[in-house]
Amino acid sequence: MHKSFIFFAAGCLGALANSLTVWLFGDLGISQALGVAIAPGLSPQWLYPRIVWGGLWGLLFLLPIWQSRIVWKGMMLSLFPTAVQLFIVFPLQAQKGVAGLELGLLTPLLVLFFNGVWGVCTSLAIKLAK
Repeated sequence: MHKSFIFFAAGCLGALANSLTVWLFGDLGISQALGVAIAPGLSPQWLYPRIVWGGLWGLLFLLPIWQSRIVWKGMMLSLFPTAVQLFIVFPLQAQKGVAGLELGLLTPLLVLFFNGVWGVCTSLAIKLAK
């Protein structure tokens, strides 16, 4: 149970880092410069569900793979929320086409990068908690 709490909390921290990165890219115009229409406002309504989901995704770190390579594990596990975002959330919930391509051709690359931030930050938080 102790591990589950650590991994959930680390996932929440990773989600905060991910969310701040997404917001900062939008606020600084980096996403728009890359032709991607992702520029959320930084509000509790936008942030809260992202942090909770990040914590839930953090439970993937319970999987007994790549234990000695925690950062590598974070990068690999970030592919799961990336796939969900690209192939479920964007096309089915947000109506932005498969992989969110209606938001811009580089959307999949940015989502991969943003979720990589989640994975690396989550894994580093876990490493620091041990």
